[in-house]
Amino acid sequence: MVELLTQREFLIAVLAAICAASIVFTFGSSLIGRSKVKDRIRRVALERDRLRAEEMARLRGGAAAGEGRGSIRRNGETKDYMKNIVDRFSLRQAFQDDATLDKLAMAGYRGQGHLTTFLFMRFVTPLAIFFLAALYLLVLNTGGRPLYLNLVYAIGAGLVGAYLPNLLLRNATQKRQASIRRAWPDCLDLMLLCVEAGMSMEHAFKRVAREIGQQSPELAEELALTNAELSFLEDRSRAYDNLGRRTGLDGVRAVMTALIQADRYGTSVGQALRVMAEEGREARMMDAEKKAAALPPKLTVPLILFFLPVLFIVIMAPAFIKIFGMPNSPL
Repeated sequence: MVELLTQREFLIAVLAAICAASIVFTFGSSLIGRSKVKDRIRRVALERDRLRAEEMARLRGGAAAGEGRGSIRRNGETKDYMKNIVDRFSLRQAFQDDATLDKLAMAGYRGQGHLTTFLFMRFVTPLAIFFLAALYLLVLNTGGRPLYLNLVYAIGAGLVGAYLPNLLLRNATQKRQASIRRAWPDCLDLMLLCVEAGMSMEHAFKRVAREIGQQSPELAEELALTNAELSFLEDRSRAYDNLGRRTGLDGVRAVMTALIQADRYGTSVGQALRVMAEEGREARMMDAEKKAAALPPKLTVPLILFFLPVLFIVIMAPAFIKIFGMPNSPL
């Protein structure tokens, strides 16, 4: 293995493969981004239809509630074998808790289809990694180790694989929250302009979702869902609370709490948005100052390792050259 990794032909092949993969990823990222935007639009439309069906069923007396939900969610169902495995092994009782749906919503995954896929992956991933590791360690490359030691390594790989779905979910959540956090102050400013122009909250959310989509498609999706909930839910505070719960950001929760209080006690929504927008700008300025203040300690190690040796060489090299060039030099 060491000889293979140190061969020049192998290193050239690896670098060529990395370059080719980078080129493919660079040119394909735009197409992937477009497909994600279309998928977000489709999910928003499905969620809006589901809310409309539930509200119409509630107004009709609840007779067709289950039928309406089934017709809407049928398009979002996963494969039948995933659902059968989840139901047969009772994976909902084993892996699902009160925070599972909220975690999936923070990552942008909503509905029973995504929940079933997540539970299926939590069950299958450690088993698949265990069997692959066992196949490699016991059949392909034993390495002269005892059998029990290879089994221990395979079991360890399976235990590590058990955390892989949660790790991927946490990574998707962090990326989504970072996108929403960057665009949230601008969203507050736009929402304040819309409210002060005389728009209602429903029209303000709709217009801001249309404008902010170029900067953050994730935030535009959440605002569109909130607009749908404001139109169909009986309690407006529930729609505001759902937005804060889906994003999982303290700044969004604070603004939604202010809107709930303004709607409940009849205070000015524009004043509440103005105060929260100012606080958002101050928080963004404080974050920028914090990052700027953290630069000197971070630059200390690169300065010592890279800049100071080069500086010493540049300063002392002419003196050494002159000393070595003297005919009677002792060196």
